[in-house]
Amino acid sequence: MGFAAQFAALARGPRVWGLLALLCLAIFVSGLFTLPPLDRDESRFAQASRQMVETGDWVDIRFQETARHKKPVGIYWLQATAVSLIGEPGANPIWVYRLPSLLGAGVAVLLCFAIGRVLFGAETALAAALLLASALVLGVEARLAKTDAVQLACLLVTQLALARIYTASRKREAAPRMAPWLFWLGIGIGSLVKGPIVPMVAGLTIASLAVVDRKAADRVRWWQALRPFPTALLALAIVLPWLVAISLATHGGFMRESVGGDLVPKLLAGEESHGAPPGYYLALFTLTFWPSSLVALLAIPWVWQQRRQAAIRFCLAWLIPAWLVFEAIPTKLPHYSLPTYPAIALLAAAALMAGGVRLAGLWARLALGWWLLVTLALAAGLGSFGFVIDGRPLWGGILAGVAAVLLGGAATWAILRDHRQLLVVVLAALVIPVYGLTFQMALPASEGFWLSRAAGQAVAAAGEGDHPLVAAAGYTEPSLVFALGTATRFVRGAGAADLLAQNEAALALVETAHRGEFERQAAARGLVLAPPVMIEGFNYSRGKRTVLALYRKAAP
Repeated sequence: MGFAAQFAALARGPRVWGLLALLCLAIFVSGLFTLPPLDRDESRFAQASRQMVETGDWVDIRFQETARHKKPVGIYWLQATAVSLIGEPGANPIWVYRLPSLLGAGVAVLLCFAIGRVLFGAETALAAALLLASALVLGVEARLAKTDAVQLACLLVTQLALARIYTASRKREAAPRMAPWLFWLGIGIGSLVKGPIVPMVAGLTIASLAVVDRKAADRVRWWQALRPFPTALLALAIVLPWLVAISLATHGGFMRESVGGDLVPKLLAGEESHGAPPGYYLALFTLTFWPSSLVALLAIPWVWQQRRQAAIRFCLAWLIPAWLVFEAIPTKLPHYSLPTYPAIALLAAAALMAGGVRLAGLWARLALGWWLLVTLALAAGLGSFGFVIDGRPLWGGILAGVAAVLLGGAATWAILRDHRQLLVVVLAALVIPVYGLTFQMALPASEGFWLSRAAGQAVAAAGEGDHPLVAAAGYTEPSLVFALGTATRFVRGAGAADLLAQNEAALALVETAHRGEFERQAAARGLVLAPPVMIEGFNYSRGKRTVLALYRKAAP
């Protein structure tokens, strides 16, 4: 039996679900336990979830004493549940808070396979699942305690329901009875995790299909098919109880901050220095969807030719409107376009399995050349990371760069030989060492990249007791709170001197720009300080080198 036949047999057999789950674990788990908390969103989410368990308040969301009303409560509940099941919040490392994201990414890949089977058949579905699992942006989100991997899983629940309804309608069959319930379940949980994104993408898919299916025979009566009464009550039952509770607890403050202070400003201008013009996601796509972007780029001509096929039309209705909305919104981050990536994976896999991905014509050669250039740039970045940040080689990064080059060569060979099934297997298999060496070895081994980790180690060595009180002046990254505890105080130089004067066991962590003020105020209060412990590294949130000084009172 040839490789293509083995691939087809695997795709149609019952073992495929378990093998996909194991593959997701192999791709996503590296670095989960070793990567320190990342600034700034991951650390804010994890710390707020920790405080939810510490205080027992599962309604309001807070980062230290500050209300965190930018996102709904869903991801905090999932992270807090993981903490509650595994141990005490103060003792749990960051990987516990990452478990919902790991699970969400794996479920998203399995759901992509399920959608592919409905639209295209088992072989294309398996290829699409492998392409999505390999994508760099999903691999990153699977390792971070944030909303996006879980949100993607919720979205794919809704899209699976829509795909079943759409396919049944095209066959003049009744839609599965559970499809409307599945749709509103995804809408409800997705809304509780990240607000409007899941309803927006699903709604745009429905609206686009309603527009492009002009023939009466082709149209789906979506309102009837989704049976909003009573099935929409499921979404309301998921969202409304907490929404009412938080509105009462904050006297309407959550809605004002979430909509007026977070959502609307992002729609009007670039927030938090994350503004970018339209075309941003297109420019980054080859990297963010790497290495699967190779297949996606080569598939474009075939997809355009086959755009009138029902399954292709469904994926395009999912992809194009949502992509245009993401490009139009001024506030941009690389992962914001993730909800469109399963549609891209499905389209790319369909083209690949149909023989539409091959090196023929100018576009194919340009696409392959551009992808190889990005692959080499990524390999160079991985190999030079240690020299740039720490001034020394990090062998994990160097080996990861070599693995990326080998992946590029193997993928090119598979395309030249027209080994369709082997291509997606090569991408999914060889991306494992690239990600493993990067996330498990190179990044955690860097000393200068993780300032909060270094500060936490210095505090543990210098402080008295398990959790000494620390005042931080100048360096205010959320990861520091997660590393040192909820009681950590962010102050100016004078405030740090006050804390040392009031608390014998307190420590002061002072950034260079605040040291003069701190030392003058400490002298004015008659404090005798021990020589500071110096901590130097790269603050990637601000893009600059940073030096911290850890002070304590001198021993009498």
